[in-house]
Amino acid sequence: MYTFDGRVRYSEVGEDGCMSLQSLLDYFQDCSTFHSEDIGLGMDYLKELGQVWLLNAWQICIERYPRLNERIVIGTAPYEFRGFIGCRNFLMKTQAGEVLAYANSIWTLLDKETMRPAKPSEKMLEGYVIEEKYPMNYAPRKIAVPADGKALESFTVKPHHLDTNHHVNNGQYVRMAMDCIPGDFIIRQLRVEYKSQALLGDEIYPVVAVGEEGNCYTVSLNQEDGTPYSIVEFTTGQGKAAL
Repeated sequence: MYTFDGRVRYSEVGEDGCMSLQSLLDYFQDCSTFHSEDIGLGMDYLKELGQVWLLNAWQICIERYPRLNERIVIGTAPYEFRGFIGCRNFLMKTQAGEVLAYANSIWTLLDKETMRPAKPSEKMLEGYVIEEKYPMNYAPRKIAVPADGKALESFTVKPHHLDTNHHVNNGQYVRMAMDCIPGDFIIRQLRVEYKSQALLGDEIYPVVAVGEEGNCYTVSLNQEDGTPYSIVEFTTGQGKAAL
């Protein structure tokens, strides 16, 4: 597994002094970027090919949110290629080996000009060494949207929401969705299904549904016609509290 070391910064914690979910997701996203760059398969290589990896889905499970100043190790490993689909696991641990969070992710390789799927090159298949699938309960990629959701006020995509691909960054959808749920809801599992790309100036219409037992929120970030850009599911559970 490819790893890098980190230390929880003040800018990464919430009011409770623990790492925010958004920052945790950013660590995982950065880890996959560092991995690709370090093996020569990063942004410059993809630019030469005219290709891009787009994220289809996240499933992130949190055992404990690390505390301010805590030293952590973040890792990632690809575990499967299926045609133009690539799958990666992620792991966040303390330096002593305590598992803090783990994740599954599903990606699609696209040709940027045609926006059609592309098969990985031989260099990619050689560079991304397949490792054993992480032992976790894998949720389906697709997220069901409850029919009884409540529509909230729409908002516009701003420049700070965008990344180098000129569309809304994966993590920004999670930030948008978190603004739609109670701030005291303790998230132990995050699932995200990415459906289409929101661009600068697009209007996003959030619809929020609460699970019957109050332990789950589903936020659909929609276009005006109700077609989702992204569906985000937050679930609470029995994860360890920060000590």
